[in-house]
Amino acid sequence: MNTASARLMPNAIDIAIDHVPQSPTSGNPASAPSDANRNAEHTSPGKPLTTTPFRTTTVPKASSRTLQRAAGITFGIGTQVLFLVTVVYLFLFLRYGGTSLRQGWWWMDALLATGFAIPHSVLLAPPTQKWLRQWVPGGMLGCIHCCVTCVTLLIMFHYWGGSERVLWRATGIAEQVILGCFYLSWIALLYSLYWTGFGYQTGLTQWWYWFTEAKPPRRPFVTGGPFRYMRHPVYMSFLGLIWFTPVMTWDHAILTGVWTVYIYAGSYFKDKRLLRFIGEEYYEYGTRISGLPWIGFGSLRKFQPPPAPTVS
Repeated sequence: MNTASARLMPNAIDIAIDHVPQSPTSGNPASAPSDANRNAEHTSPGKPLTTTPFRTTTVPKASSRTLQRAAGITFGIGTQVLFLVTVVYLFLFLRYGGTSLRQGWWWMDALLATGFAIPHSVLLAPPTQKWLRQWVPGGMLGCIHCCVTCVTLLIMFHYWGGSERVLWRATGIAEQVILGCFYLSWIALLYSLYWTGFGYQTGLTQWWYWFTEAKPPRRPFVTGGPFRYMRHPVYMSFLGLIWFTPVMTWDHAILTGVWTVYIYAGSYFKDKRLLRFIGEEYYEYGTRISGLPWIGFGSLRKFQPPPAPTVS
């Protein structure tokens, strides 16, 4: 070993001790010789050996939580703004219809109308809710559902193809009556949402409890207001929005048909969910109140009471 290497070797060994894991048997660094040779080869004789300490960048837990809170606050507020914008477009769309005329509009419109219904229902399914809770806070689920619903509606509005073919066109007093029923359906919708909890529909209530870090109370089971006459007044109001139109074009007829089937099926699955979460109280309520008024068949009729036990 030459003189320069001899001078450098102790420093190299000291440096290696700082950065190399200790041997469990001898207490010496396991890779000290190779590190020493490497340092000696890249260091000029007579110059002191300098090194840069190893550094690992970690995000403090407090900083990570702050970022998560900021993202949640932004998402919650943005969802409510998106909801308001979507409601305005929904009103204009249902009142005046689509304006784009193109080939193949009918199958595209049917696909768009169905595309709104499917994710809306899938997100409400208990297995989906359970899976989402593994990744996001429970207070964000309502906002996620509202956001997906709004985005699918806005996509539908944008790509919807209008039709010049008309099934019916009301004029005069008939037109005014139909328009009056259309506006009354909007009032009925807002009134029903008020009773069921408007914030629950947009995710605002759940998000607020997350924001204030408060434990959300158990959601009350509402049987007052419009729920005294039907189990699903929100769905009933929405039927009025799509059926009460003074000009029924073919594309609006496709929308009306698809969403009517969806509302019927959605009422059935909603009853199933409420029976699961509320239980006997909802079943007793359903034996007295039908899903929609004047419908005495299928899933929207009154629940059938269990048969009385026979005495042998």
